[in-house]
Amino acid sequence: MRTKSVTGRLALLGMMSAAFALQGGMAAADPPAQTTVAKASPLPVEAFAELPTLENPVLSPNGLSYAAKAAIGGKQIVVIQKAGKLAVVNLTDIDLRWLRWVNDDWLIAGLGNTAPVEGESWYLTRVAAISADGKTINVLGKKLAAQHADDVLWIARDGSPRILLSLQQSIYSNSEDFWPSVFEVNVSDGKMRQVVKPRETVMDWYADASGCVRMGYGYRDLSRTARLLARPDCRSNFREIDRANLRKSESLIVPDIFLADTTKAIVVAAPEGFAGVYHYDLSKLELGEKLFSVDGYDVDAVASDEAGSALGAAFYTDQRSRVQWFDPTRAEVQADIDKAVGPARTATIVSSSRDFSNMLVSVGGPDRPPTYYFYNINSGRMTRIDATYPQLSKVPLSPVKTIRYKARDGQQIEAVLTVPRGRDTKSLPLILMPHGGPAARDSEGWDWIVQFLANRGYAVLQPNYRGSTGYGRAFEKLGDGQWGLAMQDDLNDAVDWAAKEGIVDPARVCIAGASYGGYAAMRGAQRDGGRYRCAISYAGVSDLNGMLRYDSQFLNGGRSSDGWREYAPDTRAVSPLNFPEQFSTPILLMHGKKDLRVPVSQSRKMADKLKSAGKPYIYIEQPEGDHHFSRQADRLQFLKEMEAFLQKYNPAG
Repeated sequence: MRTKSVTGRLALLGMMSAAFALQGGMAAADPPAQTTVAKASPLPVEAFAELPTLENPVLSPNGLSYAAKAAIGGKQIVVIQKAGKLAVVNLTDIDLRWLRWVNDDWLIAGLGNTAPVEGESWYLTRVAAISADGKTINVLGKKLAAQHADDVLWIARDGSPRILLSLQQSIYSNSEDFWPSVFEVNVSDGKMRQVVKPRETVMDWYADASGCVRMGYGYRDLSRTARLLARPDCRSNFREIDRANLRKSESLIVPDIFLADTTKAIVVAAPEGFAGVYHYDLSKLELGEKLFSVDGYDVDAVASDEAGSALGAAFYTDQRSRVQWFDPTRAEVQADIDKAVGPARTATIVSSSRDFSNMLVSVGGPDRPPTYYFYNINSGRMTRIDATYPQLSKVPLSPVKTIRYKARDGQQIEAVLTVPRGRDTKSLPLILMPHGGPAARDSEGWDWIVQFLANRGYAVLQPNYRGSTGYGRAFEKLGDGQWGLAMQDDLNDAVDWAAKEGIVDPARVCIAGASYGGYAAMRGAQRDGGRYRCAISYAGVSDLNGMLRYDSQFLNGGRSSDGWREYAPDTRAVSPLNFPEQFSTPILLMHGKKDLRVPVSQSRKMADKLKSAGKPYIYIEQPEGDHHFSRQADRLQFLKEMEAFLQKYNPAG
C-alpha cells in the first residue's frame, strides 16, 4: 500500500507487466515417461523430492481436453492435452496459482510473481488467457493492472469467451482506483468493459450465475469495521445492507452460492459451533435450514451445480478429505468409483465435463501418491493419465492412521501417525511434526516429507494441537493466547502418549516443522530441549514482534497486528529469538531468501543469536527458495540436509 500522487502510474504498470513474460508453443510430445522403482530400503531421496509430474488437472467443458500444472526436469510448466498432442506453456519463474477453462477453445491461468516496485519486492498477480492449442497467450488487463489482478468472479456458461475480472488499477491508497473495479473481459481478444466501478474500502466482489455482480465486502482497517454492499440485480444500485465491528468479534456472512431466487443464497456458517451448510435469506440476513453438517468436524467449502445457481457439493475433512454430492447421479458415480478402488485408497473427482459424461479422477492415499485417470461414465472405462510421483507410484510405502490422545488438561487431540513399513512398531525413533498455520490441520493424505522420513525408519506424529482448524470454533479458540504455551504442551503430550503406548522411544525424539511448525521446533529446542535430541525449522518464526512489524506494513496491517496479539498477548516472552542461551539441543535452520510470508530475517537473526550464545546450530539459506517448496532443487536440498542432520543427532538405525 502506498499514499502519494498517481503520476507515472502507467510507467510503473509497464514495469509490472514485464514480470509476466510467458512462452508458448505446440509440442507433439507424449506425456512424461512412466518409470517405477523396485522395492528398496531406503528409496532414493530424489524420488520424494521431485515436483509432481501432474497437478490439479482441469477438464474442458466438452470433456475432450485437459490442462494441468506439470513438471518436467524440475521445471514448472502448463500442459494442455488435446487430440493426442501436448501443448506446453513455459512458466520459467512465474507461480501458477490456478487453471480454469472458459470454453473449449480458451482457458485462463492465475499467475503470481515478484517484481521491483519503488525499491521493494512486491508479489503481483495476473490472469493470462491461453488458447487451447497453446499458441496464443495474453495477459489480461496488463495496461491497467496494479498489484492484485487475478480475482475471477464469473465464467460464462454459454460457450462464449467471457469472464468477470476484478482488479486494482493503482497501488496508491489515496487513489480511487486502489479499490478494485470489475470488468467483463473477452479472453479471446482481451477487450474489456467496466461493469462495476471501485467503491472505497471494497476489495472483494461477488457475482451470481448470470454474471451479475451482486455483493461487495468492504473493510476499514483504522476502525476495524466491515460492511456489505448488495443489490438484487444488475439494474439496481448497490446499498449497504450490513455492518460489523471486528473489535467486538462481530462478523458478516457472505454467500458462497447465489441461488436462482435473488433473495436466497447458500452459505457455510457455524451458528452451532461447527461449520455447516445453510440456506440464507438475503432479504432478512437470516440463516435458514441446515442442509449438511458433519458430527465433530467443520465443512470446509461448497461448490455450485453446473448451472451455478444451486448447491452441488460440500467438502469436508474428518480423517481424510471427502466430498458430499447433492446430485444423485454424481453421488452414484462417486460411490461406484469408491467401490472400485477399495477402502485403502481415496478417489476424488477433480474435474468433469459440463454434462458430467467425462471426468478426471485422482486415486491415491496417504501411503501412495495420487495417480490421475480419465473416466467415461458411459463406457465405464478408466484410463490412466499419469502418476504424480512416477518413481513411487508402485512402491509400497508407510502406513498412516489417525489417533486420539488426551492433553494434560483433559482436552482430546487428534493426530496423524505414520510408522515405517515392515518394522516392528515398538520403541521407534520419532519425528514430531506440528503443522504450519497455526490455523490449519493435518489429515491422512499424501505427504512427501512424512513418507521420506518413514522410509528412513522414523515414526512421524503430526498433532492437530489446540488452535487447529476443522474441529469447530471452540477448539480453534482454545489456541488464543497459547502460542508457545498450551499449544506447545499439546505437542509434548503427543510424545508422552506415543511413549506410553510403546510405539516410540522417548529418548530418540526430534521435533521438526515449517512456518508455525518451524516456530514450534525452535520453541521446543528453547523451552523443552531436554525432551528432544534435535530440532529442525524450515521458514520458522523466531520473533513474534518482528512478524507483527512485518505484517503491519501491508494492507489491513492493523487487523494482522490484532491477530498476532490474539495468538500471544506477551509476544516477547514466547519468542525464541529472545532466549538463545536457553537452547539445549542442536537445531537445523533452513529458510528461503525469497520467502514473502515469513521473511528470511527470522532465521538469520536466530542463527546469529545462537552463534553468539555458543549453541550448536546449522543455518542454510536457499537463494531461490520461497515459503512453499516450489522448486525441486530446494526440496531435494532440504531432504538431504535433514537426513544428514538426523543421522548425526538422532539416527534411525
